[in-house]
Amino acid sequence: MRDDWDRRAREDAQYYVAFGRRKQSREEFFASAADVLRALKDELRRFPPGTDFAKLSALEIGCGPGRLMLPLSEVFGRIAGVDVSGEMIALARENLAAASNAVALQNTGADLSEFANESIDFCYSYAVFQHIPDKEVVWSYLREACRVLKKGGLLKFQVSGLPVEEQANAHPPRNGWSLRGAVPQVARDSAKDGSADTWQGVSFRPEELAHFAAGQNLQLLAMDGFDTQYLWFTARKPKAVSAAAAASQTALARIVQVTNTMTADAVVPHSGRYASASLWVIGLDELDETADLNSLAVDVDGDMTAPSFIGKHVWRGPTQVNFYLPPGVRSGIVPVSLRLSGRLVSNQAPMRVIGPGPWVPTLLGVSDGVNLLSQLNVASRTIKVNIEEVGVSSVEELLQLVEADVSGKPVPKIDAFAVDPLPRRYELNLVVPEQLEAGLQQLNIRVGSRNFPPVPIEISAN
Repeated sequence: MRDDWDRRAREDAQYYVAFGRRKQSREEFFASAADVLRALKDELRRFPPGTDFAKLSALEIGCGPGRLMLPLSEVFGRIAGVDVSGEMIALARENLAAASNAVALQNTGADLSEFANESIDFCYSYAVFQHIPDKEVVWSYLREACRVLKKGGLLKFQVSGLPVEEQANAHPPRNGWSLRGAVPQVARDSAKDGSADTWQGVSFRPEELAHFAAGQNLQLLAMDGFDTQYLWFTARKPKAVSAAAAASQTALARIVQVTNTMTADAVVPHSGRYASASLWVIGLDELDETADLNSLAVDVDGDMTAPSFIGKHVWRGPTQVNFYLPPGVRSGIVPVSLRLSGRLVSNQAPMRVIGPGPWVPTLLGVSDGVNLLSQLNVASRTIKVNIEEVGVSSVEELLQLVEADVSGKPVPKIDAFAVDPLPRRYELNLVVPEQLEAGLQQLNIRVGSRNFPPVPIEISAN
């Protein structure tokens, strides 16, 4: 890993960390972290109100050249980052030179031995574990993260959650608990994939992460991005359970509202991309301060499903519990309730379930296949196309139906990748016909009987 990432850092560190274009400017590179930073900062709401973050410490596993550390150094009193690559660490130290509270350290690539037990308040990692070729290395890192976390500290990280067959077809780099909401069962930890390397890495199932959280006595609070390359995990290292909470075996929580997670409407489709509901629950903390995705289940008209998110957006207000509807839920008014370790712990609340809306095929974007920031200027002779809500349920089905041409000349090769199965979002990778000359051309995409609007593209000279 060290040799590979040193080589990538020397070649073009910013490209391999933030796949946008070769030779990005510093401004482009740091701007590319905006979405990830929002996701990380959202988790800070889980700390008690009035928390002075200038007194807290953060740690990034796989910090690279400091793309996330630099802006987060303005939030935390102390921030550290580790990376297996000495070349990346040298770049991080240059980028962090003005941040006196930030330190970047080269490590072994498998542990956090530089840090004391219970010394970190917030530990995070992004676009790192998806490149590690051996699961045991990832598990080692995660066990170490639990060790260094303070009680009450938060751990947030991302791994690849692609099914094995999709993992093998992934086009690197790329910027449950199934989607059907099955009650989690502990999965067998599979061995290292023979095809894995220090770019493609290994893939994890959500059940494996849930089993890890339970084994480390972590309070599992959120998992998102099921069956995608960006499976996120959020957990808290719990403090000691209060005597009041331990004694509240007869207490009940109260579901005061049920809404659609995606739209906040009072209706939830029984399938499709919007088939997720939010329960707004009063008294969940008082019922059990350590209730989490492993101990809670949602009873949907007698069918159990695991929640995917537990979050507190208004302190002392209701707790939000999100879940995907299980398959086969009927339309109409459906009763929902909460169970904690199998015990009914809430009232029954009505949830209005409707049929799904029609799929609306949409072309989301077109860019050069390598330099995504170049958008419609195609220099690499490959084109990347993102579409969603197409009426197919697999890559194989899509490849049987999809056709493309550039100014009437058929595209000789089309590859496809399932980015997110919930909205049926797919990425197409097209090879530009060899006989096309440089200049303005027109890209045409068809999926079955659906013709997407033509897209003007500029083919650059070689």
